[in-house]
Amino acid sequence: MRWIRSALIVRNVLTAVLVTALGGSAITASAAPEQQVSTSELKTVPFEVSGELAIYPKALWSNGSNGVAVRKVEARLVQLKLLEKRWLDNSYGTMTRSAVKKFQTSQGIPPLGYVDQYTWTKLTAATREPTQLELYPPAPVVDGKKLDQRCATGVALCIDKTSRKLRYVVDGVVKMQMDVRFGAQKTATREGGFTVGWKSRNHVSKLYDSEMPYAMFFSGGQAVHYSSDFAARGYNGASHGCANIRDLAKIKVLFDLVHVGDKVIVYRS
Repeated sequence: MRWIRSALIVRNVLTAVLVTALGGSAITASAAPEQQVSTSELKTVPFEVSGELAIYPKALWSNGSNGVAVRKVEARLVQLKLLEKRWLDNSYGTMTRSAVKKFQTSQGIPPLGYVDQYTWTKLTAATREPTQLELYPPAPVVDGKKLDQRCATGVALCIDKTSRKLRYVVDGVVKMQMDVRFGAQKTATREGGFTVGWKSRNHVSKLYDSEMPYAMFFSGGQAVHYSSDFAARGYNGASHGCANIRDLAKIKVLFDLVHVGDKVIVYRS
């Protein structure tokens, strides 16, 4: 069984009548006279068709979409508590798609996972216009400096290369702060927005044959982890690209607080 919306499937002919979910106008292409259907009979709600050509509504935003329009969709989903603030990031990814599907299911709409005009109309009717504060929560200020804007929502490991500090931030509040050391020039720690992909409490690097306890991987082989070398030599050394922590007690606590999927933001203030 395949779900479709905003379309009429004309059986046993090679043509179909397409109708937008809201417009009500139809485009007819060489349909046989006996198959003509008036626009008053066309449905603008989801219906199920088996064994027929499935014509799906056009996506306004879907996986891979980016920009302010996506942020507005996400902000409305946050209002409905279908999406956590941490995913308010201008990017239509897995979590946004999942939230859209939940909304569609709650409205009796086929859960296609992307936003078409019909879904968008339902979403705007169920929510209010997001405020500027909802769209762009203020970045927290630490030591007189603003953290990266991406650290303002949700849970984030906010790693500042300029101040050489790692901060564990929850909804804009700094919960923990610790010194961090980065990779050398040829093995630089990557900058950008990431998520914790996996964790390993007693990890050992096969590439460098070195211990990486309390490792939280965020970009390929790069991870936040404890470094006994950093604890012993400080900033006289460098990592192979990871974000080294020298406070063993703090990273033990941090390792248990951080979950797979939490944001990791590496930037320069």
